[in-house]
Amino acid sequence: MATLEVGFLGLGIMGKAMALNLLRNGIKLTVWNRSPSKCDELVAHGASLGLTPAAVVKKCKYTIAMLSDPPAALSVVFEKDGVLEQIGNGKGYIDMSTVSADTSTKISEAITSKGGSFLEAPVSGSKKPAEDGQLIILAAGNKELYDEAIPAFDIMGKKSFFLGEVGNGAKMKLVVNMIMGSMMNAFAEGLELTERSGLDPQTLLEVLDLGAIANPMFKLKGPTMIKNTYSTAFPLKHQQKDMRLALALGDENALSMPVAAAANEAFKKARSLGLGDADFSAVYETLKGIKPESS
Repeated sequence: MATLEVGFLGLGIMGKAMALNLLRNGIKLTVWNRSPSKCDELVAHGASLGLTPAAVVKKCKYTIAMLSDPPAALSVVFEKDGVLEQIGNGKGYIDMSTVSADTSTKISEAITSKGGSFLEAPVSGSKKPAEDGQLIILAAGNKELYDEAIPAFDIMGKKSFFLGEVGNGAKMKLVVNMIMGSMMNAFAEGLELTERSGLDPQTLLEVLDLGAIANPMFKLKGPTMIKNTYSTAFPLKHQQKDMRLALALGDENALSMPVAAAANEAFKKARSLGLGDADFSAVYETLKGIKPESS
C-alpha cells in the first residue's frame, strides 16, 4: 500500500488527522469530503482532490473511509457517485468509521458482490491519538486486505488487531466506547460530588492518579472539566450515538446494561442542552443544575 495512491473519504476531526499522518509518511492520497473546504489543508500538504467517492475509488486501488455515523457510511457507498459505482476486482475498501455490525455487514456484502474486498477497521482513540499516530485499530473482514493495509495502519496506530469476520470490529469498538462513556459519567459525578461536599476536585484528581483506577482519560480530561472547558476531541453526539448502538447490541444478546443505559440518558440530556458538538466530557454540565442553598 505504501507505494500506491490511497483514497481517503471523510476529513472530520479524526479523518483529517489520520490522513495528514499518511501524507507525512510518504503515502500519496486522493481525498474527498462532503464539505469540500475540509480538503484544503490536505491538498496544501500534497494530496489530490477527488470530486466524488466514485472518482476516488476509480483512481485508487485502496480506499479508506472515516465517517461520522452509520447513515454517512451507508450514503458514501450506496448513493449516486458512491463507492459502489467504481469498486471492483482488485480494489479494497477499508471503513474505519464507528458503525453497527449490521451496517458493516451491509457494506461488506455490497462491496464483495462487485468483486471488491472489504475490511472494517474502527479505531479506539480520539483527536490526540489520531494526531500522534497512536490509535488502536480493530479490524475484521478480508485477511489479505488487512495484511496489505498494515503499512498504513502502522502509521495511523500503535497496535492493530484482526478480529475475524465482518462485524467483530464494530462490536469490539462499541464495547470499548460503551465502557468509556460509562466511566466518563461516573467520573463527572465524582467531580461534582467532591465539589458539593466542600472538597478540592484537584485533590481528587491526584488521589485517583495514584490509585488502582488511574487512567489516561481521567488524567487528560479532569483538569479541563474542573475549568468547565470542553475543547472537542471526541464529540459528545458521537459518544451518545455509540452508547445507543452498544445498547442495541446488548438487546440483540439479551443483556441488561443498566449502567450503560443510565450513561446514555445523561449524554442525551447533554445533547438537549446544546452540547452535542462539545467534547464528550461536557456531560459534566448535566450535573450543574441549581444547587441547594446553604442554610
